[in-house]
Amino acid sequence: MKIIYMGTPEFAHSSLACLHDSKHEIVAVVTGPDERSGRGGKRMPTAVRQEAERLGLTVHTPRTLKDEGLYASLKAYRSDVIVVVAFKILPEKLFSLPRLGSINVHASLLPKYRGAAPIHWALINGEKETGLTSFFLKKKVDTGDVVFQQRVAIADDENFDSLSARLSQLAGPFLLKTLELIEKGEFSPWPQQEEQATPAPKITPVDAMIDFGFPAERIRNFVRGLSSQPGAYTYFRGEKVKILACAVHHTSSQLPGTAVRPGTILANKKKLLVYCANSIIEVLTLLPEGRRQMDGISFLNGFKPKPGECFGENTQKD
Repeated sequence: MKIIYMGTPEFAHSSLACLHDSKHEIVAVVTGPDERSGRGGKRMPTAVRQEAERLGLTVHTPRTLKDEGLYASLKAYRSDVIVVVAFKILPEKLFSLPRLGSINVHASLLPKYRGAAPIHWALINGEKETGLTSFFLKKKVDTGDVVFQQRVAIADDENFDSLSARLSQLAGPFLLKTLELIEKGEFSPWPQQEEQATPAPKITPVDAMIDFGFPAERIRNFVRGLSSQPGAYTYFRGEKVKILACAVHHTSSQLPGTAVRPGTILANKKKLLVYCANSIIEVLTLLPEGRRQMDGISFLNGFKPKPGECFGENTQKD
């Protein structure tokens, strides 16, 4: 079949490569404009553009999907299917172009976790299972009829980085299976059950701040769900600190009294322990602002927290 492929980030990279190695013809790739990256702010092509150019494919990088020139170009390809993997919301004028329709590969078991951050929120909520869903596009985002689904177990030690990479690798073969079903017509798309829908909105900087008033297990899931992009954060001595990994500390004998504020660093020379809601987390990996990534012991040795000092206070040092 003749395919137009649309995607932007690293997550969509492997699906494009897998599709290129298949029997299908990629007639064009649509991705975002070059993005500013690094301290110098140099513009860099998206991960999908880099892969598409390596493969010698025709690439479009529109600033808006409402551009009439883009519409005319895509219409001229007379494609069979548009494939969307981690891209913008398509206007109906575009997703109605292909002969057999437009499909999206989404990193959740829809209708659960509709939105821009399904992997983040599945981990934050402590899910034991997620997956991939392919569905036909319609006006309302992530609500189209389902073509195919694949369930994927979430390991207890996985974080966003590892789970995203694993789902990205699975997405290529999953996409080919979806296209096979569409090409042969050997499937009956099924509607999503609206009563089972849950949101997965984009993570904002405010969303990524740690609240130590929650229990340790919830904080652990929050941290693994955001590690390392964008990174769950707190403050120490007025400076931002990303916490990239932590674990529940199960020694109840070290629980302080009820008057202790959540976020308080507990006295311990061998572990960086932080009090939460009637529980304790051990901070394993941190990234203080302007410094290198370090483990909990290095933080204790370098910053030497005083008795009663807390994470979470956005105040300047004395």
